[in-house]
Amino acid sequence: MTFKKDPKKRTKNKWLALINIPIQMGVIVFGFSYLGNRLDEKYPNPNDIYVKILTLAGVALSFYNINRQLKDINKSSDE
Repeated sequence: MTFKKDPKKRTKNKWLALINIPIQMGVIVFGFSYLGNRLDEKYPNPNDIYVKILTLAGVALSFYNINRQLKDINKSSDE
């Protein structure tokens, strides 16, 4: 006996995942920039290089995370 998944439940889960993406992106970028600020305060330099590098790394990591999540959402919707 096979059970079919409820399409309404799958749609709700997809929307929850899509709503969650900007929150995750904001948290990741904020965390990396906060860490960069802390490092710049502890190890001062004239260009504030830690905050710049870590903020860019946070943006890159959040885009990777978004890309991975969207691939999973698209793969599950094709099934």
